[in-house]
Amino acid sequence: MSSRRSRSRQSGVSRISDDQIADLVSKLQLLIPEIRNRRSDKVTATKVLQETCNYIRSLHREVEDLSERLSVLLDSTESDSAQAAIIRSLLM
Repeated sequence: MSSRRSRSRQSGVSRISDDQIADLVSKLQLLIPEIRNRRSDKVTATKVLQETCNYIRSLHREVEDLSERLSVLLDSTESDSAQAAIIRSLLM
């Protein structure tokens, strides 16, 4: 048992159990395409967490890219045009 866990138990702070962690990692594994598409069922919790971080970074970059593209698109349209109205309605 790690010293951090033993200290938290001694101080009366409730902690998540190893079974709960394993269950959460398993659920997380199903959400990450890079892991979900692998044929092997054996993936360590460390690998799941690394891939989760990579996936979140990837999503963040995609959001930034789409935001930039949307800004360019909005800048290139007249503010009172039908196209601008459609774009605005999609954002709400």
